[in-house]
Amino acid sequence: MNIAIFASGNGSNCENIIKYFKGHDSIVTALVVCNNATAKVLERAESLSVPTAVITKAELNNNPEMVMALLDKYNIGFIVLAGFLPLVPKYLIEHFNHRMINLHPALLPKYGGKGMYGHHVHEAVKAAGEKETGMTIHWVSEVCDGGEIIQQYRTPLSPDDTVDDIASKEHELEMRYFPQCIEKIIMA
Repeated sequence: MNIAIFASGNGSNCENIIKYFKGHDSIVTALVVCNNATAKVLERAESLSVPTAVITKAELNNNPEMVMALLDKYNIGFIVLAGFLPLVPKYLIEHFNHRMINLHPALLPKYGGKGMYGHHVHEAVKAAGEKETGMTIHWVSEVCDGGEIIQQYRTPLSPDDTVDDIASKEHELEMRYFPQCIEKIIMA
């Protein structure tokens, strides 16, 4: 199975996934797609010899033929969103129905939806005084962070945790579990 990772920023999850599947018998990271030409994720992918493509938000939304041709070129059968900020258009969701997953840095359905990404999520978790946080892996649907939940992983919080502490604890879960979860979903 050739997978494409869609990411927008730093790319630590993307790098972790690429390394996890390096030499895998059945799963190949064949392409990294980014909407930001200056994102660190492109550098990380290229340093690991994974092809990259920059697709602007406008191209993603207005040029489905170009996007699908790119994915076809790399024989992509599964998409992983790993910190990809633009909303995924309907044509892509329909084509990759139950073959596109997203990672959200909180325990959905709490702290999801438009504008809830990165530090915004961890700030909301802190402000609410939550006793735990975690990550959610879910199918991508037309509703932002609204797809069916596949798996959640949790970590306890203390009242003394800062927003950065919360982010760090949640990120540890991503590094440990996201690649394994991708593998289980694809191999099922």
